[in-house]
Formats: sequence, structure tokens, C-alpha cells
Amino acid sequence: MSRTISKTAVRSGRFVRVISVLLLASAAFAQSGQSITVNCNNGESLNSTLAKLNKQAPHTVIVQGTCTEFVTVNGFEGLTLKGQSGATIQQPADNPLNNSYVLSITGSRGINVFGLSVSSLPSIFSGIGIGKGSSQVQLQNVHVTGSWGIVVYEESQVWLVQVNVTISSGFAAVSAFDKSDVHIAGGLLQRPSDGNFYAGLLVGSGHVTMQGMTIRDMQDSVDISQSGSVDLVDVDTTQPVDVIIDNPSGTNTNGAYVTDGSSLNLESCRLLIRNAGQTWGGTSGAVFVTNDSTLDAGANLIVSNSRGQGVIVTNNSHATLAGSSITGSLHGGLVAANLSTIDVQPASTLTVVGGNKPDLFCDSNSFITGTANLSGVPTANCANQLTGNTVTLP
Repeated sequence: MSRTISKTAVRSGRFVRVISVLLLASAAFAQSGQSITVNCNNGESLNSTLAKLNKQAPHTVIVQGTCTEFVTVNGFEGLTLKGQSGATIQQPADNPLNNSYVLSITGSRGINVFGLSVSSLPSIFSGIGIGKGSSQVQLQNVHVTGSWGIVVYEESQVWLVQVNVTISSGFAAVSAFDKSDVHIAGGLLQRPSDGNFYAGLLVGSGHVTMQGMTIRDMQDSVDISQSGSVDLVDVDTTQPVDVIIDNPSGTNTNGAYVTDGSSLNLESCRLLIRNAGQTWGGTSGAVFVTNDSTLDAGANLIVSNSRGQGVIVTNNSHATLAGSSITGSLHGGLVAANLSTIDVQPASTLTVVGGNKPDLFCDSNSFITGTANLSGVPTANCANQLTGNTVTLP
């Protein structure tokens, strides 16, 4: 049986993370100062205008028209880019300097981008890159199309509010790397109907707090690795709460994939996963937790009609539920394998696991505990069940 997890330590860690997100939100304020209008349809250049500004003074730049150029925000303090209706930054066809991003924000603080669209081509890495320790960066009502989407890297701090990303090349719509901290409130991540493999949210050694986001038709809707973590927490009362993973095209492999010592924690937001996975089963399904990783779902995981498994936990990993619902999976509902455990804890509402084939499955080296906290009489193919959360203790 896997190690006991200290709930006190976990909750304390989450409290610190939520406080850091709140501080980030309060710091991402709209800047005052000189206002400049750039009309790219009249031959003006946004990048050339930024190059002439005092980087240490607050400025608001109003963007009009389509700016076909690479835009660099490097070392700025207190800059606002505000797009008027239809304002777009479009990647040029030629890239002689081998830029990685259409809009690049590096080494900057207090940057606000409102109402802009950013469009990239398959020839570039990503539409927007935010890195090199940038902080208090907020993107709001921003639309990104093309390659990858938004990449946050090198210990940067970013707030995404009602950001919509549609990727048609590359891999991930939103990425957080290198111990970066990202909060997402509202918005949509989606992909076209093609044969490529895409991820909605990709977190590698970073931390993301998310609420109100819809992720549609991604092969890996949420992909967490390299000791990364994702917390679903409602910290912005002006934005939606539930995170929805939907798969109307039937191309999804995993709703959430958690691996390599990573964690997915459902706190004050629900995670609704619909029609995830593939009919061949295996490790495909709504939530796949593996390689010394954890899922803390509480009462906030709602899995319905998975084409694969419901929740599968493998390779010395652990999951806890307390009032969640896993129903209608074509394969297992709760699946534990290879030295892993799933613990169903007491809650005001019993955890619903039903209509899966079977509801409970474990191998000879894994356990499902707390089965007394399940509703009804789930079907089972699991010899290692405990009605309580532990064996009888001395």
C-alpha cells in the first residue's frame, strides 16, 4: 500500500499557492500614463513605436488594424497594449531573425494586453511567449490562433482572463514551464478536426490555477508532468467556476494525464469530463494518474460516459475521492494497478461509481479503500478492497 499523504501539509501548500495567485491578480492593474495610438492599417508599426518608449515609465498603446510584424516587449515596466475592435498582430511570412514568438514578452513587469488577436503560422514555435522572469502580466480578452498558442517559461507569472486559443499546428494551446505560475479564469482552448495530436493545457515543472475554462477536442486535454501541479480553485468571482473537458469529435485520449511526480487538485471548482478516452481502453480515459503522481478530487470530479477508463491510477500513484461521480465508462470506473491506491473518503454525499464495466478494478499489488463510502453496490473485479480507509490499526 502506498504511503500515507499528510492532508495538513497538502492543504497548507494549497493555501500558499492561492494567496500567491491573489497577489498576482491584485498586482496586474491597468496602467496610467501617456496614451499613444498606433494604426497599422495606415502603415504605422507597433514594434517601432515600442522601441521609442521609455521602458521604465507607464504607457498605454492603443492598437488599431492589422500589424503584420513580430512584436517584442523586453524590459518594460507598466505597459498596456489595448486593441480596438479587430486589432490583430499577424506573423509575417518572412522571419529572418528566427523569432520564436509573434508577441514576445520578456524580463518585464506590470504588462497588460487587452482585446488583441494574435495569429501565427506553422513556421513559428508559438503565437505568444512570456518568459525570463516576467511578472504581473495579464492577458484579457485575447484571441490566439495558429501554432502552439501561449507559452509561459523561465519562472514567469501570468494571469489569463477570458483568453481563447485555437491551435492548428504545434502541440499545446497553453503551456507553463520552468516553475512558472499561471492563473486561468474563463476562456476556451480548442483545435481543428485534423489528424494531429494536441494538448489543451501543458504543465511541465510549473504551477497553474484554473477556473471556468472549457477545453474541447484535445487529445490530452490537461497534461501535467515533471513535478508540475494544477489546482482548480475559484479565486475570481467575476468569472465562471466549472472547468469543462468535452470531446464531441471523439478524438480524445485522456481528459487529464498526470505523470512524473505531478499533482491534480480539485478544490473549490468542479472538473466535468465528458466522453473522454478511446473505446480500446488501456490507459485511455477521463483521468490517468501514473509514475508517483497524485489526484485529490474530493467531491469535485464528475466523469460521465468515458469511452475508456474512468479514473486509472498506476505505477505507485494515489487518488482520493470524497463525493465525486464516475459513471457510464465503457471500461473500468476506478482502476488501480502496479502498486497504486484509490481511497474513497467519507463525505456528506457518497461517491457515485456506477454503470462502468466494471466499477472497481485492481491488480494483486494495488488497493481500493473506503468502499463503504460508495453508493449502491458497485460491480467489482478487485480482491484488495477495504471498506474503511485503512486496515484495523492497533
